[in-house]
Amino acid sequence: MNLDPRTLEPAPGAAATVAPAVAPAAAPAPAKLPGSLNTNRRLDRWLRILPEGIIEVMPGKVEIGQGIVTALAQIAAEELDVDLSRVRMVRAKTGMSPDEAVTSGSQSVQECGTALRHAGAEARALLLAEAARQWSVDAGTLQVSDGLISDVSGRKLAYWQLDSAVLFDRETSGQVAPKAATAHRLVGTTVERFDIPDKVYGRARFVHDMALPGMRYGRVLRPAAPGARLQSLDDAAARALPGVVVVRDGSFVGVVAEREEVALKAVALLRKGAVWSEGAGLPPTEGLHDWMRTQPLDTKVIEDKRATAPARVVRDVSLRYTKPYLAHASIGASCAIAQWQGAGEQKRLAVWSHSQGIYNLRADLGIVFGLPLPDITIEHVEGAGCYGHNGADDVALDACLLARAADGSPVQVVWSREEELAWSPHSPAMDIQIKAGLNAEGNILSWTYDVWSNGHGIRPGRAKIPTLLAARYLEKPYEQFIAVNAPLASGGGSERNAIALYDFPEQVVTNHRLLTMPLRVSAMRALGGYANIFAIESAMDELALQAGVDPVEYRLRHMKDPRAIAVLQNAAARARWSAWDSEEHEEGAGHGIAWVKYKNTGAYCAVVAEVVMMEVVKVKRLVIAVDVGLTINPDGVINQIEGGAIQSASWTVKEALGYDAQRITATDWEQYPILNFSEVPAVEVEIINRPDERAVGAGEAASGPTAAAIANAVAHALGVRVRDLPLTPERVMAAM
Repeated sequence: MNLDPRTLEPAPGAAATVAPAVAPAAAPAPAKLPGSLNTNRRLDRWLRILPEGIIEVMPGKVEIGQGIVTALAQIAAEELDVDLSRVRMVRAKTGMSPDEAVTSGSQSVQECGTALRHAGAEARALLLAEAARQWSVDAGTLQVSDGLISDVSGRKLAYWQLDSAVLFDRETSGQVAPKAATAHRLVGTTVERFDIPDKVYGRARFVHDMALPGMRYGRVLRPAAPGARLQSLDDAAARALPGVVVVRDGSFVGVVAEREEVALKAVALLRKGAVWSEGAGLPPTEGLHDWMRTQPLDTKVIEDKRATAPARVVRDVSLRYTKPYLAHASIGASCAIAQWQGAGEQKRLAVWSHSQGIYNLRADLGIVFGLPLPDITIEHVEGAGCYGHNGADDVALDACLLARAADGSPVQVVWSREEELAWSPHSPAMDIQIKAGLNAEGNILSWTYDVWSNGHGIRPGRAKIPTLLAARYLEKPYEQFIAVNAPLASGGGSERNAIALYDFPEQVVTNHRLLTMPLRVSAMRALGGYANIFAIESAMDELALQAGVDPVEYRLRHMKDPRAIAVLQNAAARARWSAWDSEEHEEGAGHGIAWVKYKNTGAYCAVVAEVVMMEVVKVKRLVIAVDVGLTINPDGVINQIEGGAIQSASWTVKEALGYDAQRITATDWEQYPILNFSEVPAVEVEIINRPDERAVGAGEAASGPTAAAIANAVAHALGVRVRDLPLTPERVMAAM
C-alpha cells in the first residue's frame, strides 16, 4: 500500500472505512514516544538533509569524551541507509537542538540513541513514501543504498533531491519500527571516532581554543573560604593596570582585561586588598562519618521486602563501609565564553560552554539576569570531560557576570587548578551500614542496608533558585541549594544501586539524606552506585569467607538473573579465577571479584581485579565482562569500560578531598593525587553482545564493581579487610 508522506496514512484513493458522525471528543493525550522523542517530538529537530548530500543530525546529548557523537552517527546512518561519511553531527544549541536535559547517567545511547533510531526509521519511510508517490509505485518495492532510492525499473532518486524540509516538518509518530538487529551493517561494528583526530593532532576543538573577534579575558577572586563575605576591597592597584576593569557585585569580584596574563595579575592584586569574613565552617575530618549520622536527615525506606514465612536466623553480621568526599580532578580546567549584545528589551546573551545540560544552564541564567529564555543562547563546545557535575556551569555564570562590563565584547574565563579542585561541586562522602542475618550454612536470609549521604544533585535548571556558585555571592545572594537525589525510577542518587540484586528472602533498604551541606556536592560518575556496590560486594566477599565458600560460588547461590550470572561467570573464566595459585604469583598478590547491574536497570558488568601489595596497593590487572544489550560501537563500549575502571581504581587506592575547619586544602596534584600513567593497570574487556535487548550506556557501569573487586583482592592478598576508602597504605597497615 502507498503511504502519504505527509501523514504516513494510506494515500488518497486507498480503501478506507467511513466513521459515523459523532460529537467531537476531548483530544486524547499524546501517545508516549520512544526515548527522548517523547519530549522532543519534532522530526526536523533531529534530522536535516542538505542539497549537497549531507545528513545533519542534531542530538541534544553532548560529547564529553565518551565518544557518543560517533555512536549516535552510526545509529542515524544505519536507519537512514546512508554511508557514515555523509553524516554531520551538529553540536547542541538551545533553541535549535532537542532539549534532552543532561548528558549523564549512561543514558545517551538509551535515550538519544533510541530517539534517533525511531526518527531515522520514520524519516526513511517518509522519503521512500514520497519517491513512491512520485513514481506511483508501492514503497515496499523500493531499495536504498547510501541515500539513493531505486525501483525495479532502474529509476533513481536521492534523498537530497526530495523536499525533506517539508517532509520532516511534523511530529514523529513513533509508529515506524527501526531495523531488526539482523539487518544492521553499521551498528555493532567498530568505526573510528569522529572526535579523536582533532585531539590527537592538537587542532582547535575545545571551548578553551576559541578566539572570537575582540575577545577579552576574565578571572574571578574567590572568597577566603566557602560562605565568607567580602568586608572591604582595595582595588586601586588592579584598576591601575592597563585595560583592566574591576567588576563587583556584592561578594562576587572579578576582572576583565585585554590580555590573559594581565587578568591573572589583577586578581592577584585584588587578593591582597580583600578582607573577608569567616566562612561557614566545614565538617570534622576526624569522625566525619559519625558526624554525618547526627545531622538533620530526610529518611526514606526505598525497599521493604519481607518473607511471608521468615526462616530462622542463627547469626547476625554487622558491617560498615565509608567513602570520602572526592573531587572531579579534571585534567583540563573549566572554561566558558559569554557575550552580551543589545540593550533594554533587545538585550541578548550568548554563551559557549561545555555544560552537560545547556537548557538547564539557560534556565538558571534566566533567573539570575531576569531574561526571557529565548533571549539566552547557549552552544555546547567540548571542554574538560568530568563524567559528572564539575565547574562547567559555574564558570559560565562567571563569564556572564564579567561580560556585562565588556561593552559587548566576548569574555573568556578559565578556572585555575586551585579553583577546579576547591570550588567545583564535589562527590559526597557516604556512610553505609549493613546487617546480614545468616542461616547455619552462612546463606543470607535477611539484609538490612542503611546509607547516609548528602544528595547527589545540585545541577542547574531543576529548582526555583539558581544553584550556580557565583549566585550565592551576589549583592542580592541566592541561598545555597541543598543537594537532592534524582527519583529512584531514574536511577536515584545516594541510593543508586543500594537495593542489592540478590535473591534475599528479606531486604530492607533505607536512605538517609543529609539536610545540611557544608561542602558543595553534586553528581560524579556513578553517583551513589560507586560506594553502594563497593559496600554490597565487599560484604558478599566477607560473608563468603565466613561461610568458607568461594566468592563466586557464594554469589551464585544468591543469584537468579541469567544475564548477571553470565557476566560474573565470563569475567571469572577469562581471569582463570578457579585456577589461581598463589605460588604462581608474586608475594603479596591477590584477586577479587564483584559485579553490578548499573542503576539496577542498565548495563551488567563484572570485574576481576588482581593486585600486588607493595608500599601501596598496586592494581596490576582488571578483567571485565560487560553486557550493554545491543552494542552500537564495540570499541566505544570497551573505551568507556576501560576509562571507568581506571578512574575507579584511582578513587579506590588514592583519592580523598583534604580540608580543614574553614577551607579545602587539596588544591593541587600534590595534595590531591590521582593515578599516574605508570600506575594504570592492564585492562581486558569482553563484551557479551545481546542484539535483541535494548541498548544501554556503558560509561558508569565499571565504577562500583572495580572498587569492590580491588578491595576484595586486597583482602585476599593480606587476609585483612579495609572497609574505608581509599585503600591507602596507612589504612592497610592499620587493618593489619
